[in-house]
Parts: sequence; structure tokens; C-alpha cells
Amino acid sequence: MTPILVGSIILGYFLLLIVISWFTTKNAADNDFYTANRQSKWYLVAFGMVGASLSGVTFISVPGEVANTNFYYFQVVLGYLVGYYVIARVLLPLYYRLNLVSIYTYLHDRFGFWSYKSGAFFFLLSRVIQASFRLFLVAGVLQIAFFDAFDLPFWVSVITTILLIWVYTFRGGIKTIVWTDTLQTSFMILAVIISIVFIKYEMSVTWSELSTNLFSDSRTTIFNWEWTSGRNFFKQFFFGAFIAIVMTGLDQDMMQKNMTCKNIGEAQKNIFWFCVILVVVNFLFLSLGVLLYQFAETQAISLPARTDGVFPFLAVNEFSTIAAVTFLLGITAAAYSSADSALTALTTSFCVDFLGFKPENYAKKKKLRISVHLGFSILLFFVILIFQAINDESVINSIFTAAGYTYGPLLGLFAFGILTKYELKDRFVPFICVASPILSYLINLNSEAWLGGYKFGFEILMLNGLLTFIGLLFIRRES
Repeated sequence: MTPILVGSIILGYFLLLIVISWFTTKNAADNDFYTANRQSKWYLVAFGMVGASLSGVTFISVPGEVANTNFYYFQVVLGYLVGYYVIARVLLPLYYRLNLVSIYTYLHDRFGFWSYKSGAFFFLLSRVIQASFRLFLVAGVLQIAFFDAFDLPFWVSVITTILLIWVYTFRGGIKTIVWTDTLQTSFMILAVIISIVFIKYEMSVTWSELSTNLFSDSRTTIFNWEWTSGRNFFKQFFFGAFIAIVMTGLDQDMMQKNMTCKNIGEAQKNIFWFCVILVVVNFLFLSLGVLLYQFAETQAISLPARTDGVFPFLAVNEFSTIAAVTFLLGITAAAYSSADSALTALTTSFCVDFLGFKPENYAKKKKLRISVHLGFSILLFFVILIFQAINDESVINSIFTAAGYTYGPLLGLFAFGILTKYELKDRFVPFICVASPILSYLINLNSEAWLGGYKFGFEILMLNGLLTFIGLLFIRRES
């Protein structure tokens, strides 16, 4: 693809998003930025959440990672199902009953001021890190496909990426996101399907032969029963359950979309169908990963050392123009479908949780909300540049590792609130929430020496949440 073609595709794509933003914000009230007036169709939310959940990380990192970890990631996906059941049956009814805008308001009502601020802070920290990881991916692809041709530095790619998001989200917020996510999920799934079709024809095989080649490949091994491995089934499965709870059920970004549905029944229906689609799409991504490596092997193509670069490298340099264009649309859509909603959720949480916005003063504080939106855009820009300077591993691993440390306190806080009737000595909660990730890190660092060779994987999240829960028990007070 020529740089001019790439630039034209990206420009056309964002013009389409801006048009959608314009239509969704006509006659919109100020509270639509936060709740979409709770009028979203459940099927639009369910389909759009797939793109937001998967993001550019899944689009690029998961296919490449099969070379290192086979289909083991699917063990995590199976665990998601348990986590989403908990969300649908426990958390969503709680949020709807309390009529929350920010889900962390629950912590204020349950424990008090410092618990509330601690929960909101760890969400902001987690989401800034995740959004930066994900935008780093798409900025890297745009750098290779477009900006390198004009000898422009990486920071130009990053600032362009963030500016485009800000333009189509600063007015409509979550109301716009529900619609743009639906479009972006469609592009993402279409890109995977067309990539598979292209590989089939390039390898000159029938669909039956393609399927046979795929499932006879050792890289399609799903289950790992080796106990000391960080990819052991039970570690991955339970991590998947807990990561779904924290990265969806305890995450303002994902729950803000769910709570735009009309009622709890539609929100639960949304979660059910979201689960079904998510499992199928993740399986497609893993299958594509194996096919990419088989394609490269049959064509004697030398692949990049970093697994995150495999799919972009093949798509840009080896795929047909149509397949390459579809890939570019897919990665752009996948990355922006999570990053745009993250920016909106960060703005919502900061405005409601730290600046004290109430529904009755949304209109009066519109300028301040826009300033906060811009402020988080600038913050993401600098964090992405820092990540670009220090990152040296697969981004999917980086995100889950970071989530294990930053979401653990949220998991412990909400679990303590829901599973016990204890009150807390609220002023001590921030100390527990800071100490638990530090202690988890020290245990992880020395686990092989202290625990007879045991090596933690992503289940460090569960340890972190458990340590937070135990810490809260020490500062409890009888109700």
C-alpha cells in the first residue's frame, strides 16, 4: 500500500466517525455524554462491546503470540464466561438498583470517602495504562504504514491518533461511543475473515484442507496441565474469570456502556450475547495466528522478531491490496473502539468521582468537562511515549501484567463490600490499597524461591485481590 492510499483510508474512516458523532449529538442533552439517557439498544451495546473488549491488542498481539503460547490464551477466554455470569447476576443488578453514573460511588455509600477515592484512583491508573498500551499499538502500525514514508517521528503518529479520538468524542461521549463501537467491531471482524480468506487462496487449499492443516498444527493446543507453568489451565481459567470481573464488571469504561441500556433485563441480555460473540471472535483470532505462521512458512517469508509485528508485517507487505486495506481498517477500528471509550470513561470518572459533578449541574460544567477530556488526551500522549521507550514484550502480556497489579485493590474492595457486612476504618483503606500491589510484586519476584519453584502467571491479580481483602479485614469495624 502506498502512503497516500493509507492516509486516504484513515481520513475517510474518521470522516465517517465524525459524521456518526454529528448525528448522535443532534439535540443531545448534556447528560447524554455520561449515560446516553439510558436509551441504548442492548444488541448495539453487546456487539460494540466486543470491539472495545478485544481492542487492537487482541487484533495484533493475540495472533502473533500463538508462536510462543499456542492456543493457551483460549483458556483465559473460557474463564471469561464465569466472570461475565457474576457480572450479569451480581454486579449489574447492584449498579442499576443504585442508579449509578460512576460505579465507584458504591464504595462511598458502602464504606466512605477514602474507599471511594481509592477505588476511583485505581480505575484511573488502570485505564490510563491500558489505553496507552492499546494506542501504542495502533500508532506503531500507522507509523509503519504512513508516517515512516515521510520521515515523521513517532510522536507525530501518537498525537494524530489521540487528536482524532478527541474530535469525535468530546461532544457526544458515551452516546456516540455506543454507535461508533458497533461500526468498529464490524470492521474488525471483517478484517479477520478477509485475512483468513486471503491466506486460503494464497496457499491454494480447500476449506477442508485449511481446517485440517490448522488443527493438526501443534500451535492449536488449547490446554496446558503443567502445574509450574504460568500458562497452566487452572491459572489461566480462574484468571480469565477474575479479569472479566475486574476489567469489565469493576471498570467504569465497560459498565458505562452496559448502563446505557433501558433496564436491568436488557443489560443482562446484552452480557449474554456479548459472551457468545466474544468466544467465537477470540477463537477466530487465534486461528488466524496459526494460519499467518503457516502462510509465512510456505512462502519462505522472514518474520519480525517481535510477535506483535507479525500480523502487521504480513498484511502491509505480503497481502493483496484489498486484504491490506481491510487490515488497516480493522486495526484502526479495533484500537479506537477501546481507546475512545476509555477516554470518555476517564473523563466521566474524574468529573463525577473527583470534581463532584451531579446530573443537575452537567450543563453548567460543560466547559470544565471538555477541559478534563483534553487533559486526559494529553496525559495519554506522554504515557504512550514512555511506554514506547521501555516496552520489550508482547503488549497482551504487558496489559494483563499491569491489570494484575492495578485492578487487585478494586477486586478486593468490591468483594469485601459485597461478601461481608463489615464496615471499615475508612481512613486506612488507601494504605491497604497501595500496600497490596507492592506485596504482590515482592511475592511474585521471589515465588520460585519461597514457594518451591512455583511461578506466578496472570493469576497475580487474584493474589493481589486476596491480599487487599485480608488487609481490609484488619481494619474492619463491626457494623
